[in-house]
Amino acid sequence: MESEIGSIIPGLPDDLGLRCLAKMSHGYHGLLETVSKRWRDLIHSSDYAAFKAREGWCGDWLFVLTDGSSTEWVAYDPQADTWHPLPKISTAHPECEHFGFSCVCVCSRLLVIGGSYKPLEPEFPNQRPFISNDVMQFDPYKKQWTSIASMRTPRSHFACSVIGGKVYVAGGRNSSCTRGLALAEVYDPLTDKWEELPPMPNPLMDCLGLSYKGKFHVLSDQVGLPHQTTSEVFSPLDGTWCTVEDVWPFSRAMQFAVQVIGDDRVYTAVDWGESLIKTRDGEKGDWHDVGSVPSVVLPGHSRPLEAFGYGFATLRCELYILGGKALKWEESPGPGRFDIVKLGLARVCDPSVRPLRWRETRPMCLSARGSIIGCASMEEKSSFCSR
Repeated sequence: MESEIGSIIPGLPDDLGLRCLAKMSHGYHGLLETVSKRWRDLIHSSDYAAFKAREGWCGDWLFVLTDGSSTEWVAYDPQADTWHPLPKISTAHPECEHFGFSCVCVCSRLLVIGGSYKPLEPEFPNQRPFISNDVMQFDPYKKQWTSIASMRTPRSHFACSVIGGKVYVAGGRNSSCTRGLALAEVYDPLTDKWEELPPMPNPLMDCLGLSYKGKFHVLSDQVGLPHQTTSEVFSPLDGTWCTVEDVWPFSRAMQFAVQVIGDDRVYTAVDWGESLIKTRDGEKGDWHDVGSVPSVVLPGHSRPLEAFGYGFATLRCELYILGGKALKWEESPGPGRFDIVKLGLARVCDPSVRPLRWRETRPMCLSARGSIIGCASMEEKSSFCSR
């Protein structure tokens, strides 16, 4: 192949050969790089990245960070049915655990926003975590992380969602407001700037955000419990907040428990007693059971196990259950014991097909098994913004 005067694909003009390779999704890149030195150099070149960016061919990505993979995210390509690690994030706190952040995909970029940094081995037992306003961005074309404009307010455990190509954040906590923030702001990726929004009527911490029917909903971790049935809702059209009475089932054990397909098809995973998938009646606001979260069958174990700490995500109108852990009973001399098993399973189903039919995709990388602490999906057409 390399003998034909360095042509990309023998018998084709180089511009057409470049177009053919650029259409291949990211999960195939490792295989393509083994074909020839010319292909390897091309896939790593700025011309290749620029061509894909110009065409908007970012591909479909499912980004996951587990408690066992430190700062190394992994990505799933559903077309190639392949997981692969991303470059490690270069941060100012490399020896710290990062938690309480938000992650979203906007304009074909993955953003990791804010959060807390806690030393893995603190010098003092009661040392407080450092709360950040930093924002890191992963470019799927160049396959690299860069630092972009920081939030105006450092915050951790806050609500975040994308509406109309902009990133909205609200609530959370920081060192000066440990009981909750009312402050909100919005990020425009086209200008790389954050702007303040009117504050929420009520401060909220440990909250979750979602885009529902064109509005930014901020749910506290108490939503769904008998004494807490309100949520804060921001309308980007008129720039105002309102407090609404609503009942959202919410799993306190999971960081990402509510997903929206389209604009109003809402699904949530709840794990109160048993793990269930629920969906919302858009007209009445009632919730209905769709099916169960699939149990885990381990080799050599006599019964199915319930997973916990798993991720819940959507990609291309399908639901994903990712990773997590399970308690496995081990027989041993004496009373026996439970072992915690880190899971790398990835299960997917089409929620419009009842009953739910879960299928297993390729498991996650060995280095990225365990509880999910970050999860976001990117779709080639719906997430691409024309510049």
